[in-house]
Amino acid sequence: MPLSSHELSPEDLQKVIATIDIPTCPRMVCDAMEEGQKDEPDLIRLAEIIGSDAGMSASALKLANSPLFGTSSPVSSVRKAVERLGTKNVVCVVVASALRASVTGLPAAWIEQFWKRTTMLSLASSMIARRQYGISADAAYTYALFHDAAIPLLMRRFPNYGEVLEKCRREGIMLNVAEEQYFPCSHPVVGSLLVRNWGLPAILGQAIRFHHEKDAYDLPDRTLPGGALSLIAVTQVAEHLLSEVLDEDIEVGNDLFERALDFLGISTDDLDELRHRVAAAIESGTS
Repeated sequence: MPLSSHELSPEDLQKVIATIDIPTCPRMVCDAMEEGQKDEPDLIRLAEIIGSDAGMSASALKLANSPLFGTSSPVSSVRKAVERLGTKNVVCVVVASALRASVTGLPAAWIEQFWKRTTMLSLASSMIARRQYGISADAAYTYALFHDAAIPLLMRRFPNYGEVLEKCRREGIMLNVAEEQYFPCSHPVVGSLLVRNWGLPAILGQAIRFHHEKDAYDLPDRTLPGGALSLIAVTQVAEHLLSEVLDEDIEVGNDLFERALDFLGISTDDLDELRHRVAAAIESGTS
């Protein structure tokens, strides 16, 4: 069967792999995901995995003590944080911390802002997914975390990538279009390979691969399954709302935003409530 115009040939994939150094999944992440997928995960074992890394420990404690978990009683130990967060949230913390640690060699201020923005988007996406029947909040969080994660990899690999990134923001050019013009690969393709490399669910890679496609909402299910499209839609809504709240240039165009709202069945009243929740989460310091 011939490949569709949206599919990459094996030769295309090999070219990308040869061009970009894609980080491998750290052992502790594999251990945490393996434990988390068990019918009865061992929270003590998960606490040991997180406790072995200072960055992961700090992230777990920060999230467990955030207003997202609706308690004024702080926890001070990783074990207690793991108990409060639950298995799925713990695995998200492990993956997020490891992903952040895997990207090095870039200006500290830039990478700090990149991950701060990414974390805010992940929280907003998770928040919206919780209100949508059939969409996993954990999957939405992880998708939002990874969907642009290849941007730092490309910036590290290509000296002029930062200039192209700025040109796109200044002139309103879609980043993936510019990437295809200036570089041998784009961040959606590299990002989809990254999640595959890390052993994450295939649906995340499918969503990442197509998240910049203008015709994403019109693609057949065999190319882009509905579950993957749901993740794209949730994060497009989150991205738009986050840009409004932070008074930023809105990267998700109105057409895609409207398609996402329609796909998810979000009404005007629902949207106002979501906007309020996103703003409140940011103001309370959960970002």
